[in-house]
Amino acid sequence: MSELLKIKGIGENTEKLLGKLGLRTPLDLVANIPRAFDDYSHVQAVRSIRPGPVTVKVRFSNIRGRYSKKGLHITEALASDETGSVKVMWFNQPYRAQSLKAEEEYYVSGDFAQNFRYLVISNPTCELVSSFPLHTARLVPIYRLTKGLSAHQLRRFTKEAFNHVDVTETLPSWLREEKELMNLSEALMTMHFPETLDDLVKAKRRLGFEELFTMSLASELNKHDFAKEKALHIPFNEKIVINFVKSLPFELTSDQRKSAWQILQDMTKGSPMNRLLEGDVGSGKTAVAAIAIVNAAASGYQSALMAPTEILASQHAKTLYNLLPLRVREKIVFLSGSLSPSQKKNALSAISSGDAKVVIGTHAIIQEHVVFDNLGLAVIDEQHRFGVEQRKALQGKAREMPHILNMTATPIPRSIALTLYGEMDVSLLQEKPKNRQVVSTKIVQPEERQKLYESLSGVISEKRQAFVVCPLIEDDEKPGRGLSVAHIARQIASWIPNARVEILHGKMKADKKEDLMQRFVNREVDILVSTTVIEVGVDVPNATHMIIEGADRFGLAQLHQLRGRVGRGELSGNCVLILTDNGTTSRRLQFIEQESDGFKLAEYDLELRGPGAIYGTMQHGALDLRVAKITDVKLIAEARQAARDYIKKGENLLQYPQLKTKVDRLRTVTNLN
Repeated sequence: MSELLKIKGIGENTEKLLGKLGLRTPLDLVANIPRAFDDYSHVQAVRSIRPGPVTVKVRFSNIRGRYSKKGLHITEALASDETGSVKVMWFNQPYRAQSLKAEEEYYVSGDFAQNFRYLVISNPTCELVSSFPLHTARLVPIYRLTKGLSAHQLRRFTKEAFNHVDVTETLPSWLREEKELMNLSEALMTMHFPETLDDLVKAKRRLGFEELFTMSLASELNKHDFAKEKALHIPFNEKIVINFVKSLPFELTSDQRKSAWQILQDMTKGSPMNRLLEGDVGSGKTAVAAIAIVNAAASGYQSALMAPTEILASQHAKTLYNLLPLRVREKIVFLSGSLSPSQKKNALSAISSGDAKVVIGTHAIIQEHVVFDNLGLAVIDEQHRFGVEQRKALQGKAREMPHILNMTATPIPRSIALTLYGEMDVSLLQEKPKNRQVVSTKIVQPEERQKLYESLSGVISEKRQAFVVCPLIEDDEKPGRGLSVAHIARQIASWIPNARVEILHGKMKADKKEDLMQRFVNREVDILVSTTVIEVGVDVPNATHMIIEGADRFGLAQLHQLRGRVGRGELSGNCVLILTDNGTTSRRLQFIEQESDGFKLAEYDLELRGPGAIYGTMQHGALDLRVAKITDVKLIAEARQAARDYIKKGENLLQYPQLKTKVDRLRTVTNLN
C-alpha cells in the first residue's frame, strides 16, 4: 500500500491524479510550495462589505434550493451577522441546502458582485468557524492542479500529509540561530497555511535562504575541489603577448586588457583556472581568448576551443586564423563530424603528436579517440549549451587538469552571476570596441508590416541580407496565429517575389540547420525567416536588417541578443520590432529602443519579468528557485557567506542527508560544474 493511500480521501484514482503533478508521497505534498495565495484573511462585518473578494462570519437562514427556467439548480440562503444580512447563491451545487446548518456559525469567502439584479456573494466557500479553516478566513494557498483534482482536495490532502511525515531538519542549529530562521517543519506548515502575512514572509525567508544556501554550498564545494586539482604552470610570456597585441588590427578596450591580464595570471598558478568571460554581443571575447592561446602556445602547450555548432566553430577557426601569428596559425586543426575519414585521421594524428597547437571544433573534440599530447587550455564557447559530462570529457583530455576559460555572450546581472556561476571567477567585457557598428532600433505597429517588408527589396538590390524572427513555427499554433515562420515567409514571398526566402527553426535536423546557415553566410539566401535559434551564433557581416515579429512576446535580453545578429560588419545595422497587436508601446520595449547596453537591459528585464526572461533559451537546471528571489542580493550574499562558514567549520554533509542529496544533485547539473 502506497503512503499516499493512507491519507484520508485519497483513493487509487486520486493517487494517479496526484502523480500527474509529481506528488507521489506525503512528503511531496508537504514540499509542494503554493504558487500564490488568495487573501481572504480580512473578516468583515456584513454591513461594511463592498464589491470584490470578501470574507464574513455569519449564520445562515432561509436556505432553499430551486431550479431556474433554464434548468440551472440554484441554492439560495441569507447570511447574517449582528450588523446585517447578505444574499448568498450557489449554482449547480444541490448538496449545499442539506449541508448547511442554521444553528452553526460559518466563515464565508467569495466574490461579492452583482448577479441578476442583486448584489450577492456567488459560489462562495464555507467552513465552520469551529474547524481549522483551510479555504476561508485566511491566506488561502493556490496550487498547480490537474483535471479531476480540486483546490479544496489538494489543501485537505496537504494538511493531512503533515500527520504522515517526519520533516527532517536540513540546516545546522547554529546557522538557524545566527540567521534567525524558522525550523523546516514550521516553515513548511506556515508556507501552506500562514496565520498572518508576517508569518508567510518569515517562512519564505527560511525556505528561500535554504535554496540559495544549498546552491552556494554546491558551488563552494565545487570550487574547493577544483582548486585542489594540480594544474599546469603556464608562465606569462610577456614579450610574445605584447608583440601579439601590437599586431592586432584593432586596439583592445580596457576591459579586454583587464580580462586578458586576469586570465594570464590565473594560468601561472598551481591550481587550474576556472573563469567565465562574459561579454555582450561583439565585445571581443574571441580576441581575449586568442591572447590566452598565444601565451599557452609560447610554452609549448595545446589549446582547445569547443563551440556548440559546426558553423560557430568554423567561424572561430576563421577568426583565430586571421588573428593568430603565423607560427601558431599554421598549427590550427579543425575537428568536426563532417570531416572525411582521411581528414579526420590527419587531424587526430596532429593532435596526438602535439603538432596541432590549437584545436577548434564541436563535440567531436571530446570523443574517446581524440588524444591530446599536452592540453593546457580549454576554451568553451557558449558554455551553458554544453552539459556537465561534455565539459568534464574535455577536461579529461589532459594529463593534468587544463585551465578552463568559459565564454558567454548572454549579459547576466551580477546577482544571477553570483548564484549561477559561483565557483567561477568572472571577467566582464562591458565596453564596445571602437569599430563596433551601432544598431538602430525602431518599434512599429503590425499595420505597417507590408510596407516594412516591401522596403527590404531595396536592401536586397544592394546585395545585403535580412533576418526575420518569429515566435512560432506553424500557422495553427495558438495564441499568435499569423506570427509563424511559415506564414510570414509566405507573405514575404508574395510581397517581394524576387527575394530568396528560406525558413529555419529548432525542429529541423542539425545538419539541415547548419547547411542553411552556411548558405546564408555564403549569400545564397536573401531573407532568413527563423525562430530564436539564431539568437546566439554565427556572424553574418552582410546581414544589416533584423525584423522581429511579436516583439512584445520576448524578454529584453533575448531581443538584444537577436538584434546583435546584425551590424557585425562594416555596415551599420537596423532592428525593427513589430508589435503583436496595434496599441500602445510598453515601457519595456521603449527601453530597448533607447538602450544598447546589454547588461543594463538584463538588469531591467530581471526587475520586470524575473530570471525566466534572461534564461528563456538557456539550460538553467541549477537556477531552480521556488521561493527565493534572484533579485534579493542581500539574501544571496548572506547565503554565500553562510556556505563558506559551513565549509570552514568542517561540517559533515552526512549529518544532513536531505541537504546532502540536494547539494550532490546541484553539483552535477548544467552550470554548476
